[in-house]
Amino acid sequence: MELIQNTPDLSAYLAADEVIDHDHPVVRETAARLAADVPDSYAYARAAFEFVRDTVPHSQDAGDPRVTWRASDVLTLRTGICYAKAHALAALLRAEDIPTALCYQKLDVVHGLVAVRFHGAWHRQDPRGNKPGVDAQFSLDGEQLAWTPDLESNELDYPVLYAEPHPAVLRALKAAPDRPHLWKTLPTAL
Repeated sequence: MELIQNTPDLSAYLAADEVIDHDHPVVRETAARLAADVPDSYAYARAAFEFVRDTVPHSQDAGDPRVTWRASDVLTLRTGICYAKAHALAALLRAEDIPTALCYQKLDVVHGLVAVRFHGAWHRQDPRGNKPGVDAQFSLDGEQLAWTPDLESNELDYPVLYAEPHPAVLRALKAAPDRPHLWKTLPTAL
């Protein structure tokens, strides 16, 4: 699948905004701590991925009713669904000048991922969090995502790489008072 930037300006994939608030002290402190222990940007990207995947529980798996959407809140509260975890990872990567996009899959509902740009190409990563039956790994040599869409069930990979969260995703996150409510309002398509 060819991944398509929704904007040709690569600097848009480094920008901070209300959601990917990589200028926030919590994001900056976390990024600095992770960067101190690695030799280069590739190792940093892997460390940031593993940090979000492994230390921020997926709120559904953990039974946490809180809904987070801003990267700094995800890192502070240590909870989030796939979209929120993708926002946190994007902020950590952008904090270290690694172009990062948000991207999505259509499964039963829309699932959130990130794509990082290395070696002149985009590489999708899934920081959702592992559990029995899910083994997402950081890779620049081939995808190892949490889910593979079942084309016979009308599931698919969306090829668009967004510099900002998709509006349907952000609306659902911001409007949800808790995760059970969010589960009823998750977007089923983009």
